Amino acid sequence: MQALFDAIAQADIAPNNRAAKRLFHGRGGLYPGCEHLALDWYPPAWVLTSFSALAPDTLKALDEAILARSAALGLSTTVCWVYQCRDQVRTETVVMRGALPTPHVVTEGDSAFVVHVAKGQNHGLFLDMANGRQWLRENIMAKPGARVLNLFAYTCAFSVVAKQAGAAEVVNLDMSDGALRIGQQNHQLNGCAEGVRFMAHDLFKSWGKVKRFAPYDTIVADPPSYQKGSFVATKDYERLLRHLPDLCEDGTDVLLCLNAPELSLSYLQSLVATHAPALHLVRQVENPVAFADRSVDRALKVLHYTFRT
Repeated sequence: MQALFDAIAQADIAPNNRAAKRLFHGRGGLYPGCEHLALDWYPPAWVLTSFSALAPDTLKALDEAILARSAALGLSTTVCWVYQCRDQVRTETVVMRGALPTPHVVTEGDSAFVVHVAKGQNHGLFLDMANGRQWLRENIMAKPGARVLNLFAYTCAFSVVAKQAGAAEVVNLDMSDGALRIGQQNHQLNGCAEGVRFMAHDLFKSWGKVKRFAPYDTIVADPPSYQKGSFVATKDYERLLRHLPDLCEDGTDVLLCLNAPELSLSYLQSLVATHAPALHLVRQVENPVAFADRSVDRALKVLHYTFRT
């Protein structure tokens, strides 16, 4: 646990800066004994996630450490921090100190996003995908007026970035109507709601609806690794890949993502080679430094492909 306390003591957080970021990534396996821990900054809240329950005396010590570092950084006198425990039985989230703002808005670069750190396992913005969003921003800036398909859109962070970068149209598809409603809020928050579609559908039952707006210039696919009733990577990724060529034209850029520690980088590359051979690998998008992992195969996989006829 000492590595986590060290990270708190060294946390670089500027007052009045609304940028969200990871402060400690024990999940990467680089800090023995801390593999179950992650600490994020969703200003103004410290958000600690543990995949096993922490003892009351440990939580008390963490509270004292966060108070001390907040005071040293000159943060607000009203410190807020949140503890989420995700053990094998349940997920429980507790606001340990302070109060969360409503709405709770954080930033990443030039974009603003609504987050909800006290509700559910996911907070509304996946911080490990920051470089993927930057890739998309650069990709669309190089071809303004692009048509973009954002599959498994969640709260539509990719879509916001695409519109800000100059995309003419974005189609967002996700099974969760609630997530897409937050996505609509995110577009309104950033003043980029025009030319954006939100489709609350099961992808595998809605290819006709998605194909109606094809071909796309850029496609992003960031599916869950295992979500029963929605997407299970080991059986559904190949189904996705078999359909992708129908949505592409020559030169379409495709960003494929896989966040499953048990599935390797070569596994994803092999799936593409077998089920979508017209997709040609351009490069792997590296993960943010804050998410360093002892194994490239355990870490988030983000690959840029181009479709060639």
